[in-house]
Amino acid sequence: MSSTLLNPSPLSRFHATLRAALAAGLLATLAACATGAGSQWPTLSDVATQQTAFSPAGLGALEARMKEAVEKKEVAGVITLLAHKGEVASFKVEGVRDLASGAPLTEDTLFRIYSMTKPITGVALMQLYEEGKWGLDDPITKFIPEFANLKVHGGTDAAGKAIMVDMTRPPTMRELMTHTAGFGYGLSQGNPVDDAFRAAQPLGKPDMQSLIDTVAGLPLIAQPGERWYYSIAVDLQGAIVERLSGMPFDAYLERHIFRPAGMTDTSFVVAEADRARLATVYTWDRQSGGLNFFPDDPTRDFFKADHIPSGGGGLVSTMRDYARFCQMLLNGGEINGRRLLKPESIALMTQNHIGDLRLYSDGTSANSGLPGTGFGLDFAVVTDPAALDSKQGVGSYYWSGIAGTWFWIDPTNDLFFIGMIQRRGGAGPGSVNFRNDSTRLVYEALNPPAG
Repeated sequence: MSSTLLNPSPLSRFHATLRAALAAGLLATLAACATGAGSQWPTLSDVATQQTAFSPAGLGALEARMKEAVEKKEVAGVITLLAHKGEVASFKVEGVRDLASGAPLTEDTLFRIYSMTKPITGVALMQLYEEGKWGLDDPITKFIPEFANLKVHGGTDAAGKAIMVDMTRPPTMRELMTHTAGFGYGLSQGNPVDDAFRAAQPLGKPDMQSLIDTVAGLPLIAQPGERWYYSIAVDLQGAIVERLSGMPFDAYLERHIFRPAGMTDTSFVVAEADRARLATVYTWDRQSGGLNFFPDDPTRDFFKADHIPSGGGGLVSTMRDYARFCQMLLNGGEINGRRLLKPESIALMTQNHIGDLRLYSDGTSANSGLPGTGFGLDFAVVTDPAALDSKQGVGSYYWSGIAGTWFWIDPTNDLFFIGMIQRRGGAGPGSVNFRNDSTRLVYEALNPPAG
């Protein structure tokens, strides 16, 4: 062997180092592209130029249906993104973010994602699960002892007064993460539990301790484990993250999720400099047949840090940031070379943990509620696509936000879809059904009929 190879010159060593660095950089770039992990991914320029998995006609139909809602003035604007095997198959921006100013919707527009905050809170709690700080069958009173004496609504007496009974046992962490712990939320009308939540306004409190103290004085709607009922449970998870980590909840998310995932525009408070980027929320007015401005709840102002960072519905985000979150989950917990969760933890989160209980059941019939759907740890899970009349793969998981944002992740087909509008409620008969229509059209594009 020559002495030159044994003792390379400084210039040779430089060239070798440069070649190695270039090769490593190329490999990293290719790996990033393959998993949707580039530092700026996804942008409009990342749409695949050659797409073979989806039919061009099918993608065209999907994009046209979403645009139709803007053209019919059912929404001010809509952004949609479809990713498959780490590549962007479709990324469309249509309409405006504010009708009064006519400011166009852009790929970096900020959206109130409301309950799409919940899966992010779930990831935070699962990170602490991986550290051994809690278990699924732990009673929540282990972490929130203030809930030791919760009462349960047990019906009404002859005078119409609510009857309160003792809990048979405290709810478990599994029940807290699956909305089967029995808590209310204040969303439904006509039951004493939700009425009490609306009157008490726990989400408008200035800190987590005030939230917990307020909820400790409110009744459960059912005994733990008896019923699936959409609830304040994920805000309570945020309080548990705070107690277990010793960090403010918002600071925990920034350090352990947003920063490592490259989610640079996701936060609980919109900075004044970003105010113009925030899309305006509307509601459909049936009488005028148009959109009316829908104001934020004054107890949860997105421009002020005077209330708790709501783990159940407080985040503002962008399409890019939420796409990175979805791709991280689809990658088995990793993005941009950073691991946020183990694959086993994501598998645990996306299992059905509620047995035969049904989402949105009225509590009186085993067959009422949403068919073919279970619930994991802060996600709904598709257990039987045929029963749901869906083409999604078994094990797909999803959620949405009250102002019109929605997403699903389909591990079977290695894809995710995100849609973002800002409208509370629907737009009446014949309007675009964003969730149902996008789901149907994505799978028609992926598996076009023969001939």
